[in-house]
Amino acid sequence: MKPLWIFLIQGLLALGTAYGAATNSPALAARLAAVQKMAPRGFTVFAEPPFVVAGDEPATRVHQHALHTIRWAVDKLKQDFFQRDPAEVITVWLFKDEASYKKHTAALFHDKPTTTFGYYSETHHALLMNIATGGGTLVHEIVHPFMRANFPLCPAWFNEGLGSLFEQCADRAGHIRGLPNWRLPALQKALRGGGVLSFQKFTALSDEEFYGGENNPHYNQFYPQARYLCYYLQERGLLVQFYREFAAHAGEDPTGYATLQRVLGATDMAAFARAWAEFTLRLHFP
Repeated sequence: MKPLWIFLIQGLLALGTAYGAATNSPALAARLAAVQKMAPRGFTVFAEPPFVVAGDEPATRVHQHALHTIRWAVDKLKQDFFQRDPAEVITVWLFKDEASYKKHTAALFHDKPTTTFGYYSETHHALLMNIATGGGTLVHEIVHPFMRANFPLCPAWFNEGLGSLFEQCADRAGHIRGLPNWRLPALQKALRGGGVLSFQKFTALSDEEFYGGENNPHYNQFYPQARYLCYYLQERGLLVQFYREFAAHAGEDPTGYATLQRVLGATDMAAFARAWAEFTLRLHFP
């Protein structure tokens, strides 16, 4: 087994290669220079194509996030789902803890986060992460700019379903796979109480309805329902097929409901909903 220091040197050499390749892209090189200029003292800034990464943890730790979370997620997502990189150059800001996250989102972007984990700012072309909460939110947010570049008509339910699927994930046989996570208990409670929308109504939610906020009584279960529909498709070996067919036919099927029926081979969606509920209720987390 190789000593840890050899792995670290190899990783840093790989990052150096990526940096060199990135600076051949004028847009990425320009963003890199701009972020280096705006980043506060103590931040490590480098290119990790197709992103620029900036973080205020020790440099070796920021590089580890780039190698083991960002690069891994990008490679695996492109392997199964996405052909095109985001059109815009995005900066991934990795703040070491909640205090740093709140301080720097305010100071650099005049933002007040509505989540303790992290979010994407379309205005600033940036992913802003409280990395102390773990890498799951980072992988979730990485999905969104790739979805925009590859499936611009994607409705919120599938965009957030796929993103939240990979909040907790692992490498299985060389592919990214979502695992049961903290969203499961709330969904199981809703299923037991009969409070889950039919999939026809669920997929027909507008983006505004899906993101309806805490005043919407169904809001907290929309993300879990989307996630565990994607999880079901994944576990049946149908998720990649569904994504590709939905993206190809979104013009005539903007909600994805007809595509879902076709991919499932389901003529009775009420029967499918019961089977999905039984499947979901058998899952465990933790």
